[in-house]
Amino acid sequence: MITFRVVAIVAALIAAATHGVAEGPYFATGIKIGEVTSSRALVWVRLTQRPARVGIEAPLPEVLYKDSKTGELFERTRGHPDADPLVMYPEGSNIDTIEGAVPGVPGQARVLYRHEGKTEWNSTSWRSVDPERDYTHQFELSALEPNTCYTLRVEGRSANADDATASMDGRFCTAPSSDDATSVLFTVSTGQAYDDRDLPSGGYKIYSAMQKLEPDFFVHTGDILYYDNLAKTLPLARWHWARMYSFPSNVDFHRNIPSYFIKDDHDTWMNDSWPGMESRFMGDFTFEQGLAVFREQVPMGRDTYRTFRWGADLQIWLVEGRDFRSPNTMSDGPDKTIWGEKQKRWFKRTVSQSDATFRVLISPTPLVGPDRPNKRDNHSNRAFAHEGRELRRFIADQQNMVVVCGDRHWQYISEDPETGLREYSSGPASDEHAGGWKSENVLPQHKYLNVTGGFMSVSVERDEGVAKLTIRHYGVDGELLHEDIRISE
Repeated sequence: MITFRVVAIVAALIAAATHGVAEGPYFATGIKIGEVTSSRALVWVRLTQRPARVGIEAPLPEVLYKDSKTGELFERTRGHPDADPLVMYPEGSNIDTIEGAVPGVPGQARVLYRHEGKTEWNSTSWRSVDPERDYTHQFELSALEPNTCYTLRVEGRSANADDATASMDGRFCTAPSSDDATSVLFTVSTGQAYDDRDLPSGGYKIYSAMQKLEPDFFVHTGDILYYDNLAKTLPLARWHWARMYSFPSNVDFHRNIPSYFIKDDHDTWMNDSWPGMESRFMGDFTFEQGLAVFREQVPMGRDTYRTFRWGADLQIWLVEGRDFRSPNTMSDGPDKTIWGEKQKRWFKRTVSQSDATFRVLISPTPLVGPDRPNKRDNHSNRAFAHEGRELRRFIADQQNMVVVCGDRHWQYISEDPETGLREYSSGPASDEHAGGWKSENVLPQHKYLNVTGGFMSVSVERDEGVAKLTIRHYGVDGELLHEDIRISE
């Protein structure tokens, strides 16, 4: 139980300290560069009141649950109690002073960008951030050149100011054109739990380890954060993003490496959630609000399912697993779906039209598994066996196509015994978050199994004219754990 007197004193000290901070706005939650193609990119910006997050010494709110019959308040024990949550802030504290808080602020921002090595800047116009979207704005940079690196400078100012009060530098490179057989490398991660971070004040070790590989881009496959325990209101959901993306490791990585983001259950609403699901567990925060918050907090275009071409030898597909899904509890059959018919038609059409040497489906959840027998929210489970079989057969029929997945808290490579389709699981962002499978439980489908945190890299390159795909699993410090090489057919 929280000691309210102690945390109230800490909160008061924090509030007093922030009074001396010069007027902003600032970029304490960094910038995010995303949806990069050979000619365009999105730059996500958020203006903040203060230059840094509230530290880890500050208090956190406490959530209790009210029994609808007796009125008794109790702590969460197991599962999702069908009871109304009550958020309790320590005395003298509020959402702007709790641990990791980074309040937003009105103002304007712009993006300056130029070819690396050149001196003349291109510039967007100054644009106001949107208070209804957590003081964010997304800038689209267009008419970019393929396979070209750009330097960025994002500037912010208050609405009545003429000059910028803060700036943040960054960089990114555009994708090669579809006839360019240049080498490409990207990294993948999943399962980024705040309480399981391995740098208490800094964030996560994997970000500096990934950055040393100089990836062309990064894919987060979902469970970017975990709403379940504390996001009982819309402001608290946004606080989850602010506290995660104000860590120094996350800020430095995302201002230098372009990213593609996919959502899963925990960064949509709650564990194993679907549209229309009813639960009092999440309080005033709704599934529909979760869909909207994701799109406001990451660079995102019109659709949450999309495909990107990176040169002659690589095309990736990023799919949506929450917006269109049937209830997990529905009886399986032809009408039960995770992707929805429109997305499936798009996927099959665009895959069939692609002439990329290697094609990689990146899914927030497994298609092959194996998964635990008590799970029922992904295509490797019996609950979605019909659609899972349909998709595995289609993908296995394609030349040089594999699946990369998130969600599972262990690393693996597996091969579907029916179709031979190979799936690669990145494992979670930290060792503290690894689990859910026993290391000794190696099944015939497993080609590699390691219950550990870390990340994965995927690269394509040509050796004497022959294209190859290399998938490597790494530990959290960047140590190489496993390598799998596939030669193009």
